[in-house]
Amino acid sequence: MSQVPQHIAIVMDGNGRWASRRFLPRIAGHRQGVESLRRCVRAVAQRDVKVLTVFAFSSENWNRPADEVSGLMELFAKALGREVPQLKLDGIRIHFVGERAGLSAKVAAGIEQAESATAMNSSLVLNICFNYGGRWDIVQAAAKLAAQGKPVTEQALSAAMGLAHVADPDLVIRTGGEQRISNFLLWQSAYSEFYFSDKLWPEFDEAELDRAIESYGKRERRFGKTSEQLTQSGASEVTSLKQE
Repeated sequence: MSQVPQHIAIVMDGNGRWASRRFLPRIAGHRQGVESLRRCVRAVAQRDVKVLTVFAFSSENWNRPADEVSGLMELFAKALGREVPQLKLDGIRIHFVGERAGLSAKVAAGIEQAESATAMNSSLVLNICFNYGGRWDIVQAAAKLAAQGKPVTEQALSAAMGLAHVADPDLVIRTGGEQRISNFLLWQSAYSEFYFSDKLWPEFDEAELDRAIESYGKRERRFGKTSEQLTQSGASEVTSLKQE
């Protein structure tokens, strides 16, 4: 793994199917998904990844059955209270991205407390996309610029996005066997590499993470350039270093 992505984003898909296959209620799959996230955070930190962004709850997830949504909110609030102290000790900074209007007072307070408690940490940035959608992100950024009377340029829009505090993701992973991005980081993933895993999220482990990173390390990221241009650029950099 000579080339490790600095920013990994994950669509954590498959909790419900994991539970259904075991004849368990869907909320049991979401509980197991929290355990998988805990393992993943530890694993990416050990691999010198600097930013991890996860899709925890989309703006479309409100359309799910009411009992599942309420269960998810309760699980989220409990997980924050349980996990934040250890994340703080581990030097992990938590940043929430998404629409906070309409969230319950309990959930909103938990989000604010988690961000405040970890604000000084720097070993890993953990972005949790909660009540988030890629289209929402673009619209809110454009609205912010309009309210400030600023022209809508690519640079200005990027600076107004929910993830403006970090670089765009190098690698986007989706678990669960589906091959779509489901309104996740539409703007930020324009030049990301994608890895689709057949593992359901509760089954996602260090071995599968390493397979994703290994796959990423074999990719050639051209950003619109040709392979020959990249080769020439690399040769120029080596020559410059030798001269120094």
